Amino acid sequence: MARTCLAVVLAAGDATRMKSSKSKVLHTVGNLPLIAHVTRAAAAAGVGKVALVVGRDAELVTDAAGAGLDVPVTPVEQTERKGTGHAVLMARDVISEGFDDVVVLYGDAPLISPDSLTAAIDQRAQGADVVVLGFRAADPTGYGRLIEKDGELVAIREHKEASEDERAIDFCNGGVITFSGPEAVSLLEAIGNANAKGEYYLTDIVEIARVRGLKCVAIEAPEEDMMGCNTRAELAEIEQVWQARARHAAMLSGVSMIDPASVFLSFDTQLGNDVLIEPNVWFGPGVRVGAGAVIHAFCHLEGADVGPSAVIGPFARLRPGTELGEKAKVGNFCETKKAKIGDGAKVNHLSYVGDAVIGKAANIGAGTITCNYDGQNKHLTEIGAGAFIGSNSSLVAPVRIGDGAFVGSGSVVTMDVPDDALAIARARQETKPGRAARLREKIAAIKALKSASRHQ
Repeated sequence: MARTCLAVVLAAGDATRMKSSKSKVLHTVGNLPLIAHVTRAAAAAGVGKVALVVGRDAELVTDAAGAGLDVPVTPVEQTERKGTGHAVLMARDVISEGFDDVVVLYGDAPLISPDSLTAAIDQRAQGADVVVLGFRAADPTGYGRLIEKDGELVAIREHKEASEDERAIDFCNGGVITFSGPEAVSLLEAIGNANAKGEYYLTDIVEIARVRGLKCVAIEAPEEDMMGCNTRAELAEIEQVWQARARHAAMLSGVSMIDPASVFLSFDTQLGNDVLIEPNVWFGPGVRVGAGAVIHAFCHLEGADVGPSAVIGPFARLRPGTELGEKAKVGNFCETKKAKIGDGAKVNHLSYVGDAVIGKAANIGAGTITCNYDGQNKHLTEIGAGAFIGSNSSLVAPVRIGDGAFVGSGSVVTMDVPDDALAIARARQETKPGRAARLREKIAAIKALKSASRHQ
């Protein structure tokens, strides 16, 4: 039978150092709240339930932790801050439901990987009663040290309390601890607070377990996995690490990036094979890019579905609801929103297309806009297959341009245009010979009068 595992995620901190109006764990990395990164990693590692220890913004934190998750999340409130051991014990009732393993995670450490968690759970399955994730630090100053003897973990020593020999150890406590579910409540209740801060430290569980004859081990994980967030500066550092991981994974999957460091991805960005991304491109949530598409430099995409072999930009903005067909084009300085653009259709220059459906192989001329908003409501513009919209046209919705129709440049279209019709909606040009010279003379005279009056 598969092992059962509970994750206890600590997310009740006040985040004072963040200087924020919201809980620290609601801040985002890759456009996903920190807490959601943690719960998703736990679920991917096989955790069957999450006990979420909450405080500030409890309801919002719980919602963020469970969004898109296929395992249940049970919130438990921590009203007093008495240390990590006390925080975990707040989940006593959930722990008592009975699990083979209990793993303690931190809501402000979003880089923890499923692989690291799986390795810890596997150690439990192989007979260890307590498993601590550690990392090798180039500079271990300030970190708790993992003290080992004969292949087992004997203690976690805080830096201030460590001897000189112990401070020389570079194997440091990462904070993530997995322990026996049947032993969990008893071990947690045995943690005392006889220390300078009068707090209950979860790290004491190692020595308590050793006294009871239980086996404790430490396993190594990447230092990045253990990175926690206490300040906005640390949040930015974590974002950089997460982005580097996401870009690397995308490139291994067949995506080309000319300047990876200038490309920013979201947690749910989907990129097909042979996609090419030029420098300075930002992907917001909800973007899917089909195989062979090209995203030119300085583009901003959010909530958009880009079809295979489509071409975007440079300097294009695709807003939520944009759907591009195969080989469609959205060119430089164009903006789209809630627009379905058919296969092979082109919106190439300086245009805005919002609340619109554009048929296959239609051509939208430079400077065209869909006038979709009347001050209170949005209206639909429909442009048929093969239609041609001349440059600098305004299409006042609701309006339909038929299949194969032409709209003359500079038109303001307020009525439907039938299939294969030509619509011209602009004033007739008048040319007055010699009038320009007289107009210049008049303008110069006015300017001279103004200049004279200023000097009087």
